[in-house]
Amino acid sequence: MTPTAVMELGRGALEVGLLVAAPMFVAALATGLLISILQAATQINEMTLSFVPKLIVMFLTLLLAGPWMITMLTDYIRRLFSAIPGIIG
Repeated sequence: MTPTAVMELGRGALEVGLLVAAPMFVAALATGLLISILQAATQINEMTLSFVPKLIVMFLTLLLAGPWMITMLTDYIRRLFSAIPGIIG
């Protein structure tokens, strides 16, 4: 196994990981931004105020994007497993 092949495997894993995590990160970022704007406008500085909406939005995002995330992961794993003979030999 050459160093180039190892780098390609690592790059592919990072790409898939970032793609799978992106919907959750974007949802948390958008929710946090909206809650912080609301807190700044109303001058309510309660930490638990941002936790519950983020939790709800993350759950909804997981429900909506979950099938796509699982498909991305299983496709990558299938490609990785099918490439094992070429990587070893």
